[in-house]
Amino acid sequence: MSSKLKQVGLVVSGLIAGIFISLNFSASAGKDAATSALPIEELRSFADVYNAIKQGYVEPVEDKKLITHAISGMLANLDPHSAYLDADSFKDLQVSTQGEFGGLGIEVGMEDGFVKVVAPIDDTPAQRAGLKSGDLIIKLDDTLVKGLTLNEAVKKMRGKPKTQIKLTVVRKSEPKPFEVTLTREKIKVQSVKSKLLEGSLGYLRVTQFQEETAPDVVKHLEKLAKEDKDAKGEGIKGLVLDLRNDPGGLLNGAVGVSAAFLPPKTLVTSTDGRTEDAKRRYLASPEDYQRGQRDDIMKNLPAWARTTPMVVLVNAGSASASEIVAGALQDHKRAVIMGTQTFGKGSVQTVLPLSNNAAIKLTTARYFTPSGRSIQAKGITPDIVVEESANGSSRERLREADLERHLGGDKEKAEPAAAPKPQAKPADKKDKGKGEDADDTPRAPLEFASKKDYQLSQAVNLLKAWQIIKRLMTGRGR
Repeated sequence: MSSKLKQVGLVVSGLIAGIFISLNFSASAGKDAATSALPIEELRSFADVYNAIKQGYVEPVEDKKLITHAISGMLANLDPHSAYLDADSFKDLQVSTQGEFGGLGIEVGMEDGFVKVVAPIDDTPAQRAGLKSGDLIIKLDDTLVKGLTLNEAVKKMRGKPKTQIKLTVVRKSEPKPFEVTLTREKIKVQSVKSKLLEGSLGYLRVTQFQEETAPDVVKHLEKLAKEDKDAKGEGIKGLVLDLRNDPGGLLNGAVGVSAAFLPPKTLVTSTDGRTEDAKRRYLASPEDYQRGQRDDIMKNLPAWARTTPMVVLVNAGSASASEIVAGALQDHKRAVIMGTQTFGKGSVQTVLPLSNNAAIKLTTARYFTPSGRSIQAKGITPDIVVEESANGSSRERLREADLERHLGGDKEKAEPAAAPKPQAKPADKKDKGKGEDADDTPRAPLEFASKKDYQLSQAVNLLKAWQIIKRLMTGRGR
């Protein structure tokens, strides 16, 4: 037995060493000994467990499966966003950043072993079914989620278009779990939407940051200017940028969207981590917001985009890249941020490909706003807090700080982040009358940019007030 353990220990030690080498971790003489040396005692314990499973588990287990689970568990226990991506998951990740994938349209995380909804994506089966941020998915068809990894759960939710899946959902506002049956679709996320509002005001919504998001923002700003000209207006007098329920996406997309509203070469965000590559500053420059050799995507940007009054709408579903944009516009006093506290996902995940067509998604740094504020587990605090409804209530939302093993916001150490400002709680159901806000109706989806969109109406009121003040000030100047 001892001989076998030694053999397994050598194999495992070699495996771990190989992983470090494949990830380009250097064990040079200039590095700390604790960083470069392999933990022999811990590897022996690993070998003991490995051998015990191989020898005594009730059924034979393949070596590949054991090693894959070990790697997956090692990453999953770091923080909610580090993960092992097998070949299929890695391919899905690459496809999703292009804006098209098969599934339900939910941005999800893991909490207490269950899948938690971060935000449903607009115009997807999940959004139309009324799933909300903070919903806890406890069963996928007849399979309990408890015991599955996040990647395994996501795999089960994805599938061929027109096939169905039944989700069992727990919601804090509901007395018992309920079931929702969704039909999978080929998800084509339209990341940018726009429309002209009354009074020559523009509305621009970004649902997710993808490869073409920044160029699409420029096109929609051009479209708004043309629509206003066709309506014989005097130009766009104010803009609402809607980032609510935007779960994030690609960093260069966030930098590009910020660059559409900030002066060239303005600092958008910075990152800080342990390696030199993780310490970076991202500017409103083509080098940071577009990839490949091509014309600057900002060349057709309307001049008014960088000067017109702006309101940015955010909520607890605004995460990652959307928080970078909101933080940059807030710090540079380019826009007023309105809504509720954002999600607080301010960590950088680097995808490191492995030799077997798989990859690992590893948290390597934290994001900071231009003024140096940490986004991680804190989020962006609005300049003007406006709840989702006129009665002062918002849905109860999941935030980064609520996730197990979440990374702290401090540069040097992962201290627990300060809790977000408490939001007003909805009245108890038994006290509600028929005239109460419809947002509390079970599973009713929130319709952005509709006549019932209270937060948008308040943003429009603020922009109109600015117009009045500007006219008054101009009159006094005369």
